[in-house]
Amino acid sequence: MKFADLLTNCRASSDFGPLVQSIPYANFLNLRLDIKGDEFTCILPFDQKLIGNPVLPALHGGATGGFLECAGLFYLLLKTDTKTLPKTIDFNIDYLRTGQPRDTYANVVMVKLGRRVANLRIEAWQSSPDKPIALGHCNFMLDA
Repeated sequence: MKFADLLTNCRASSDFGPLVQSIPYANFLNLRLDIKGDEFTCILPFDQKLIGNPVLPALHGGATGGFLECAGLFYLLLKTDTKTLPKTIDFNIDYLRTGQPRDTYANVVMVKLGRRVANLRIEAWQSSPDKPIALGHCNFMLDA
């Protein structure tokens, strides 16, 4: 099945599991999408393989960064009319707190949507949205 067809089917059925499974790193992270109306939340379920520092223990920064990027990617796939995977132009991460060994959530804010470029801010949190563990700022190129 072509990616465009998969995306169309997922949008129509509101079952985004096959979409997550089609992206290898998102599948490795076992990401879940929680969409209620206009509210979008991406969930990174805790798994022992995500621990970067076993002494603390703390989530690996690469897993956190990849989670933020995937959250932005899925947000664009669901909130825009794109038919292909958006391409990352740049991505900056601010690590604010240690990621604890528990589920992590991400909310996405569209800062600006142009014809070919989208600018997003992504906030990852665990205990409360008011206490983010990381912030991502990114630009994605959309299909023309």
